Amino acid sequence: MNLNELITGKSGDKQFLLGNEAAVRGVIEAGISVAATYPGTPSSEIGNVLSMLAKDANIYFEFSTNEKVAMEVAATAAASGLRSFTFMKHVGLNVASDSFMTTAYSGVKGGMVILTADDPSIFSSQNEQDSRHYGHLASLPVLEPSSCQEVKDMVKYAFELSEQFELPVIVRTTTRVSHMRGIVEFGEISDNSSEDETHWKKGNFKKDPSQYVPVPANALRMHVDLVEKMENAEKISNKSEFNREINFTEDKKYGLIASGSAFNYAKDVVDVKGLDINILKLGFSNPTPSRLIADFLEGLDEVFVVEEVDPIMEKEVLAIVAQNKLDVVVHGKLDGTFPKYHEYTPDVVLDGLNKVLDCCAKEEYELSSSLQELVDAIPNRAPVLCSGCPHRSMYYGVNKAMEELNIPASDVVFASDIGCYTLGINPPYYAADYLLSMGSSVGDGCGFSIATNQKVVSFIGDSTFFHSGVSPLINAIHNKANFVLTVLDNRITAMTGGQPNPGIPIDAMGDKAPEISIRKLALACGCSFVRVINPLNLEQVINTYKEALEYEGVAVIISKSPCTLIKGYAKKPPVEYVESNCNNCLKCTNELACPAISLNNGKIVLDQSMCVGCNVCVQVCKYGALNAGMR
Repeated sequence: MNLNELITGKSGDKQFLLGNEAAVRGVIEAGISVAATYPGTPSSEIGNVLSMLAKDANIYFEFSTNEKVAMEVAATAAASGLRSFTFMKHVGLNVASDSFMTTAYSGVKGGMVILTADDPSIFSSQNEQDSRHYGHLASLPVLEPSSCQEVKDMVKYAFELSEQFELPVIVRTTTRVSHMRGIVEFGEISDNSSEDETHWKKGNFKKDPSQYVPVPANALRMHVDLVEKMENAEKISNKSEFNREINFTEDKKYGLIASGSAFNYAKDVVDVKGLDINILKLGFSNPTPSRLIADFLEGLDEVFVVEEVDPIMEKEVLAIVAQNKLDVVVHGKLDGTFPKYHEYTPDVVLDGLNKVLDCCAKEEYELSSSLQELVDAIPNRAPVLCSGCPHRSMYYGVNKAMEELNIPASDVVFASDIGCYTLGINPPYYAADYLLSMGSSVGDGCGFSIATNQKVVSFIGDSTFFHSGVSPLINAIHNKANFVLTVLDNRITAMTGGQPNPGIPIDAMGDKAPEISIRKLALACGCSFVRVINPLNLEQVINTYKEALEYEGVAVIISKSPCTLIKGYAKKPPVEYVESNCNNCLKCTNELACPAISLNNGKIVLDQSMCVGCNVCVQVCKYGALNAGMR
């Protein structure tokens, strides 16, 4: 599909969209004026698409330095009467939570929608949290789509709901919903035109400190208002078209309540197995539609609550059962019917139903002998740093520096961070010992340096440094910490798909922008030891690490070399392998571990199609078996 059709598509048109692309069509139909994010899988494609379409859609879009800033950009736009959109992965909402919580009190004038993409089974995250808790914590409406069509429709509807109650609205997706594909029928596009056709629409903030400045006297009243708004919102959720009973049977003995992607699995099992179970699908899940649920439970003997991650809905159902004195047994996570972790599948749902109903055996599939042999022959492939990745030589270099300084590995703590470089945990580098969250490696360096006598080496990426690494660096300098901080500046936000960050001279919409110098930031924070190095020069890497490891205080090393996946990255001629010079020392495979070099039947094999010509392996090999390629 041509992505421009997300803008030009007419009402009634149908397109086969990714869930995240459907979200973009939803905000375009809603007529938003401002969107802001920090990239994070599984929400990244929303920003990638918006960055390409924003100008043509008359939308201001930015990749903010972090999710808290993105939340504040969207909140102030909504307070100025504009429709605004911010989106992030689940852990990003943690970063934004301080300002997020207060937006519920201060409210909005224009519609504001917050899309949070959860990651059950932790495909690309550091935890498996359930963002529905934030809806309850902040007292904000939560919508949970289970299909691409619902993503589009719910995002659009969320703006109407937001303006009705003057509250931000959360749309909670999961990895499977964000990355599924499905047919989406388009609706009408709301007008967001500006008087200045070369610019996005501007709003006007009307001063009202009693509403927007939550000093205690104001906040006390705001909380009362918020409770009343949510009580009224519950009346809407009880009647919402997104909450509906399906698969109705006259023999109303068993029921099932589900939301999000878990609904899809439950519906498949009930349909395929022909089970006599009524289903209540909840798409508008907070405020909990208590009356609707109570009516659904009336007359049931047993009900299954099918939801991924935490038993949030199950606890609500149990409370409704108690409040209404209903004689119905509730099965879910709390009684062990369904697991309390990871994403669901039809088999998981079926296993849970069978624990209670013993209704049908799970089908067992046997592979043919030839297919089974093929499956058995496929090797497991752990995620690795790409061929020519500049991070690899930094990990190799720090280990070599420790070796030359006779520093045992047990005497060094490697504090890692969120990004490609977390793969430093893998052999042969073993360069990740502790990790909490984005930006934590710098704060972790502060803590380890005062709590232990071990050497501390922290790693952080360029985008992550801008995200949340500067303030802990200030803390480190002020509190006289002692550790080595490596900023891995690969000129892009790499792991989430190559989005820009403040360290490069271009913004989210492709326009020129001031390039923020990491070196100058480090110096401004008070760092006396700041070195910018080329990570592809191994001698420079090793010598700089040796100097930094012997330095008393905070030593900052900035490794500056572009990610090999950046569009337009110019490969150099591939390395040439000279077998006659090889003495089989295996340093290239056992210590450097570039995926372009492998060992096959005891012999070195160099895959020139993978090689980008970084020539780091040439510097590792002391016998001339690996030579720089010739043009």
